[in-house]
Order: sequence, then C-alpha cells, then structure tokens
Amino acid sequence: MKEIIIIIVTAVFVNNVVLSQFMGICAFLGVSKQLKSSVGMGGAVIFVMVCATACTYPVYMLLEKFEITYLRTVAFILVIAMFVQLIEIVMKKTMPPLYKALGVYLPLITTNCAVLGVTVANIDEGYSFGQSIANAFGTGAAFTLALVLFSGVRARIADSDIPETFKGVPATLIAAAIVSLSFMGFAGMAL
Repeated sequence: MKEIIIIIVTAVFVNNVVLSQFMGICAFLGVSKQLKSSVGMGGAVIFVMVCATACTYPVYMLLEKFEITYLRTVAFILVIAMFVQLIEIVMKKTMPPLYKALGVYLPLITTNCAVLGVTVANIDEGYSFGQSIANAFGTGAAFTLALVLFSGVRARIADSDIPETFKGVPATLIAAAIVSLSFMGFAGMAL
C-alpha cells in the first residue's frame, strides 16, 4: 500500500505531467479558463487514463507474446480513442453544458500526449497492473490539479490591470511558467 501511495504522490507533485513534464499543454491552456470546465476536463482525463491503462496493460502483454511490441503506440491510441468516444457520448447526453464548454478539447484527449505518455511510461517503468492503475490515477489527478490551480491564476489575470502588450497569450504563458516553477520545487522530494 505504501508503494501505491508513493507512486500517486510522485505522479501528482514530483512528476506532474503538465507542470513538470509539459505534456498536455494544449488542453491545459485551452480549458483552464473556468473552474467548472477545468474540473470536468480533469475528471474526463482521469477516467480515460485509468481505463486506458487497464486495457493497454493486457494489450501490451498480448503484443509482447506475439513479438510485435513495435505496434504499441498504434494499439494504445486506438484504446484511448475508444474511451474518449465513450466519455464524449456520455457527457453529451448527461452534461450538455459541460460538453459544450469543453468544445474541441474533449476529443483532443485522444491525441493528448499526457494520456499516451502515462500508458507508455507504465510499460517503460516496469509497473505491475496495480502500480500502473495507481500511476494513471495519480497522473490524471496531477492534470486535474494543474487545471484547477491555473484556472484560479487565470481568473486573477483577467481581473488584473496589466500592460496591453502582455494581455492575452503572453500573460497566460508567463503565468504558466511561474506556476510550473513552483512545482519544480518538488523535484528533489524523496519519499
């Protein structure tokens, strides 16, 4: 159990997929404007990461058995796309306002390198099935944490009186850099 907690804490703070590894930046910058859409996207990413990991782990074992592991990226993307389609259908039927708020970023979960990155990292790190699920959950939680934190930062930016030159994308990117620097302090943390 201690090992699982260490994997989750490490994924959330030390190896934060957005703020330390800079994966999933497109969705991070696009969806983090409002807290509600950030939480919704975070939940969707957690669901897709955990389910995709649960399916890609045995798929990789099958690829390994037939000695065709070079197809893992293609196979993993197909599995991820399946879960993204599932969550898109469910969200469209049950939460239309959130579905509309997420817009194009919801289908982009399929090509979100953070989701593919966690499935590949689980194999590369040699994690067991349980460890892989814990890492996927921790990575999804890290993505959600980054979105939620940055939605607060963006709300403050919107209310601030900043020079015209820095309004919009420049202020957003500067703020993202500062938030990511704060997570770099966890890099030396040893559990």
